[in-house]
This record gives sequence, structure tokens and C-alpha cells, in this order.
Amino acid sequence: MSTRAPVRPSYAAVLRLPHVRRTFTAALAARLSYGTVGLAVMLSVTRATGSYAVSGAVMSLFGATTVFLTPLRAALGDRHGARRAVLPMAVLYGALLALLAVLTWRPGAPVALIATVAALAGACAPPLGPVMRAVWAELAPDQRMLQRAYSLDGVAEELLFVSGPVLVGVLTGFAPPASGVLCSALLVVGGASVFLSSPVIPGPRPAAPRGRRSAVGGLAAPFAVALGAGLAVSAVELLTMAFATERGYDTGLVPWVLGAVSAGSAVGGLVNGAVTWRAAARTRLVLFAGALGCVIAVAGLAPNLWLLTAALALAGAFIAPTLTTAYLAADEVAAPESRTQAGAWVNMGVNGGSSAGALVAGLLIGRLPLGVCFLVTGATALAFAALAAGGRTTGAARASRHLAGAGERPPH
Repeated sequence: MSTRAPVRPSYAAVLRLPHVRRTFTAALAARLSYGTVGLAVMLSVTRATGSYAVSGAVMSLFGATTVFLTPLRAALGDRHGARRAVLPMAVLYGALLALLAVLTWRPGAPVALIATVAALAGACAPPLGPVMRAVWAELAPDQRMLQRAYSLDGVAEELLFVSGPVLVGVLTGFAPPASGVLCSALLVVGGASVFLSSPVIPGPRPAAPRGRRSAVGGLAAPFAVALGAGLAVSAVELLTMAFATERGYDTGLVPWVLGAVSAGSAVGGLVNGAVTWRAAARTRLVLFAGALGCVIAVAGLAPNLWLLTAALALAGAFIAPTLTTAYLAADEVAAPESRTQAGAWVNMGVNGGSSAGALVAGLLIGRLPLGVCFLVTGATALAFAALAAGGRTTGAARASRHLAGAGERPPH
């Protein structure tokens, strides 16, 4: 049990936790790689092969191995410690990205080789976000401080994914698109090396006692909500483009609309972290996700792009709180030896939903009126929130029995 004196739960107090500023800054530098790599790989493969179809296939392979192997990579980090498991992943990931940059620097490389290297790179992508959230969980002296830490982390990550494509755009203004892939490699290796050398990085987790599984079985609700939120937000991006095109607006305005969504998410995340909530994390999770779905569902009724922007900015205000609370809920039910893996499952839900969202929206657009497409997208998020609400009571009971069997008190 911690013997530290109570700390005032503010964002400044979060940054005053031991070694946090150096550790968090290095983690953000490494995670910026994930904000740059997607666009960089797409542009470089398209230029090298001259085919959007090939680029899409390569991106699908890269995304699939990145997303669906995340819990496995995080489990290795829990079992062997982040320095021993995650640092080699970061180095290998960076090396494979550098090789991909070499292959796509000029046209002519075999498509099969490009696809193989991209898939292998995705398979090695280090779980930097889950490791950083495990660090927050280790350092935060209480749940209120952890809520603020996760909110700060979520808002910072949102800004990384906004600024990453801008950085790639700057690079490609004077260098081949593959330079963005090489930059991603340098960021992840350099940032991860500093991040994982921090003294607060968790070491190997003890094995689960016999008779108690370390599997994170209580993660169904946060995983479902993260999946629904990722799907809805990704679909909204394509739906916004279709809305602007259908109504005759300049499509150059679309990035500004999506920027409003990100700004709303950042504000919502900071407010959520600053509020001392009385409701349990699982309850807030369902409410935030439900609000996100409701706003998206009615956003398609907007008569013009300006009101759509306002509606989506309001929807954005629930994105960061939803995801932050999903990570908190996952941490509450995770066994100590599975803390990094718990966050990775939520992370996989978000990214998996994002991948599916664009596909689903693409299938709906043109077949249904846009207002109905928004309604279906919001209803999907609501359905996942309802699924989480339906399993809330039984999940809490299982978590209580799980902790009671381990001689610990249930979380409050």
C-alpha cells in the first residue's frame, strides 16, 4: 500500500508525479509515430506502385497486424517487462519501417515484398499507449488522480493524431513520401528508447496465482464501448465528406469540420478529467457512449455544413471522455499481472472499430440518404453502449468475486 501523502488531483499535480514529465514527453514523441505512419505509408506505397488498390491492400495488412496482435504484444510486456519485451519490438518495428521507406523511395520494388514488410512491421508495433497507461496506474495515488492522468493522456494522444498528418504534409512538400515513413521509424525508436529507460517503467508482472486466471474477463463492457465509439467516429469522417460533396460545399472545408471534432474531444477530455465524478466508471462509460451515439444520430438532420460542424463538435466532446473512462473501467477489473494487456484490449477495440467504420460508411453512402447514414452510425454506438449496460451488473459481480478470491477489496 502506498504511503505517499495525498496529492491535490489536478493536471499540474499529475505532471509533478515522480519522473512523469520526462517519461510522458518521451512516450508522446514515440507515439507521434502512430500519427504519422498511416498517411506516410499510404502516400509512399501509392507513389511507388502507382496503384491505389495496392496501397489500400498494403494498408489493410499493416492495419490488421497492428490492431489484432496488440493484446498479444501487451501480454508479452506484462510477462517479461516493458524494457525486455517492448523495447525490442520498437527497434524491430523501426527497422522494418526504415526498410519499407527504402523499398518505396522510388518506384520498382516488388509489390509482394512491400506488402510483406508492411505486415511484419505492423506485427511488431510496440504497445506504447498501454504501457504509458500502466505507468499512470502505478504512479497515481488514487482513482481521482488516475482519472486526470488518463484524461491528459487521451487529449495529448488526440493532438498527436491531428498533428501527425500535418508533419507528413510538411515533409512531402520537399521530400519523397517515403521520408514520412522514415521519420516515423526515427520517432518510434528514439522516443521509445528514452521512454522505456525511465525508472518508473513497470518490470515483469508476477504470474497469476494458481486457481485464478490473469485474463481480463471483465473487459467486455469497455471493449464493446471502445469498438462502437471507434466505428462511429471513423464513419463520421467519411459521412462528413459525403455531406459536403452532396450539398455543394468545397471539400477543403472538411478538414476544418474534423478539426472541430478533435477540438471538442480535447475540451471534453479536459473537462472530464477535472470533474470529480460520483458515478462509477462503468456507469459513466455507458452514459458518455450513449450521448456520443445520440448526437451523431441527429447530426445528419443539420441543414448546412455549419450546423453539422457544431453538432459534430458537440459529439466530439464525448469522444475523449468515453475512451478515457473505458481505460479506467478496464484498469479497475484487470488483475495486476494483466494491466498492460487490459489497456491493449480497449486500444484494439478503438482501432478495430475505426477500421470497420470507414468500410461500413462506404457501403451505406449512396444506398441510403445521408441523414439515415448518420442515424445508423449513431444507433450503432448506442447499441454497443446498451450492450455494455446490459452486462454491467453481472460484470461487476464477477469482478467482485475475482478480487475477493484474491484477497483484495473490490474497486469503488
